[in-house]
Amino acid sequence: MGITSTVWSFALVVGLLTLTPGLDTAIILRTAALGHRRQVWGVVLGIQTGTLAWGTLTSLGITALLAASHLAYETLRLAGAAYLLWLGIHMLWTTWHKPATSPATTSPDAPPATTSPDAPPATTSPDALLSTASPEAHAAATSPEAHPAAASPGAAPQEYAAGAVPGVAGGFLAGWRRGTLTNLLNPKVGVFYVAVLPQFIPAGAPHLASGVLLTCVHILLGVLWSAALIGFARALRGMLRRPAARRLLDRVTGTVIAAFGLRLAFGD
Repeated sequence: MGITSTVWSFALVVGLLTLTPGLDTAIILRTAALGHRRQVWGVVLGIQTGTLAWGTLTSLGITALLAASHLAYETLRLAGAAYLLWLGIHMLWTTWHKPATSPATTSPDAPPATTSPDAPPATTSPDALLSTASPEAHAAATSPEAHPAAASPGAAPQEYAAGAVPGVAGGFLAGWRRGTLTNLLNPKVGVFYVAVLPQFIPAGAPHLASGVLLTCVHILLGVLWSAALIGFARALRGMLRRPAARRLLDRVTGTVIAAFGLRLAFGD
């Protein structure tokens, strides 16, 4: 079997695997639907970083130790399950207990406010304000009723205000870290590569180079599918402007992630 036919055959296998809904799909859809553009691409590249690591280690023969060592497999499996359970439960907890903050401080991907270069700067002299404003207007503008938020410092902020996203903090690096850990702490990905990748490496071909090439095919398909998921999720952003819709999305995603953690912990 030549390298070209090998690449196409491997692409068919991992393409079907990529299209299968799973944990990666849930995390990408949730992050993209909430409008965190930099973070969702961090998640995507983090997942593919983990894929590259598994493929490279398999090509070097290191992940064979994972399949052969029961202790190593169980340790990685329990660590991955604990991470997924923490991620899912934390996401669920924040939807019930963590109040949202101002949209201006909780949307890292929001573009900065800009003004037209042709518009003159809006400046007003304090003396002009004092001279033109009547005493009644000044008193009304500075009364506690005109600024209820400032008059009630102990009042809780509005829960799930527009743009507030509980459980999602940071930008690209935070997403990359989440995607990488999610992939690397799943030993089933390593076992899949140990079982499948060597079968597609042609006899006599450089083992490391061929393995990394096939892994890059998997990464390319993963990035393309992730881009399609992100595009689909952007269509849902209008629905997610409602606080109730955001809470529902987080609760569904948190439940799915926690379920994957339980499956990893107690599954075969």
